[in-house]
Amino acid sequence: MTIRLYDTSARQIRDFSPLRPGCVSIYLCGATVQAAPHIGHIRSGLNFDIMRRWFTYRGYDVTFVRNVTDIDDKIIAKAADQGRPWWSIGYENECAFNTGYDVLGCLRPTVEPRATGHVPEMIEMMRGLIERGHAYAADGNVYFDVRSFPGYLELSNQELDNLLQPSGEGETGKRDPRDFAMWKAAKPGEPSWETPWGRGRPGWHLECSAMAHKYLGEAFDIHGGGLDLIFPHHENEIAQAKAFGDDFASYWAHNAWVTMSGEKMSKSLGNSVLVAEMVKHWRPIVLRYYLGTPHYRSMIEYSEEALREAESAFARIEGFMQRVVELAGPVEPAVEVPPAFAEAMDDDFGVPQALAVVHTTVRQGNSALTADDKDGAVARLAEVRAMLGVLGLDPLSEQWAGTGTERSEDLHGVVDSLVRMVLEQREAARGRKDWATADTIRDQLQQTGLTIEDTPSGPRWSLS
Repeated sequence: MTIRLYDTSARQIRDFSPLRPGCVSIYLCGATVQAAPHIGHIRSGLNFDIMRRWFTYRGYDVTFVRNVTDIDDKIIAKAADQGRPWWSIGYENECAFNTGYDVLGCLRPTVEPRATGHVPEMIEMMRGLIERGHAYAADGNVYFDVRSFPGYLELSNQELDNLLQPSGEGETGKRDPRDFAMWKAAKPGEPSWETPWGRGRPGWHLECSAMAHKYLGEAFDIHGGGLDLIFPHHENEIAQAKAFGDDFASYWAHNAWVTMSGEKMSKSLGNSVLVAEMVKHWRPIVLRYYLGTPHYRSMIEYSEEALREAESAFARIEGFMQRVVELAGPVEPAVEVPPAFAEAMDDDFGVPQALAVVHTTVRQGNSALTADDKDGAVARLAEVRAMLGVLGLDPLSEQWAGTGTERSEDLHGVVDSLVRMVLEQREAARGRKDWATADTIRDQLQQTGLTIEDTPSGPRWSLS
């Protein structure tokens, strides 16, 4: 068994070889908490949640670090606009992110460090880089000298002479406009921390280099994040960490975006779909299915139609599972997933191919039900539960128990009673061979979004 994944730095799929046998260390760039999360934000956490689950299934002990950037220009600007402390803006949105991760079934990280809690580690890194000639202080800022690091831009595959480095307000004293800020000099009324070079606050890139070093050491296995972070963020992380003396990440994994009308979903474009609003209209497990089942390196073009298709596809899986449980009672997940599913997941976490195995197994299970093959149906359900469990999508698991289902169960009981009264009328019509009335009743039920299935034990209904 060998897991293979696409390494952005190598620009190819590589066999995964952990630094420590039996262990996997992952650092994921998490939320910048200047606003509540939309589904584009949460996709990254969800993709890496599935990756983490697969490593765990394969027997690895996974250390998963996902940071929180709780100080930046946008947080400070929003706090000033609203007349609130900067930390209250960050904490409010950090809670919103965690609620979003939780409601979509993401496992909690091993550790979730905040940037502002690691200023001493940042000072230590800056001091080391200055001593090694890779950084310099100017006007209260501390900059990284990009020309001092020969490997700069290898991840993003750019030419230094053509580089346009994003710069913020107040970044004065640079020796080269392409140098980037690790520490920003304090401005009146803004939060700041004391350093040997004056009061100020962290630069975005320095935060992750320092926190990865603290929690994962000089070298770790996988660094992840969205495609938009390759430059400048991840490129600058590499420069800082390696110039400091760390080996840093062995593999770089990047998830694609959720887009609307071909554009990356973002707050600035005004086209975001907030998780808190989405889960009012869509079941969280369906939203997880929609966001988690495309390949992590594939773009998702958001649309209501695509969400409805995902809902229907997942309903087919749930319908099979429900029928088997009604027939045979609770069924435990199989110990192992089918080989074809494992092969797909081992190949760069190929969830679409793995999901095809799930649907094939569901069809086989439905065929077994039709043939009154109880044992075959139970075996297929056990396999389906094992596969869905790896994807965090098993509706029968403890993880999803009680997540907003109480009200749904109450409504299901009411609807079931009403539908059964109508079905009794249909059965009475069939009993007197009034086929026209029976067909009319069935058609009317189907127009309301229900599917009626005639079984040896009587008619049963499900949502279309």
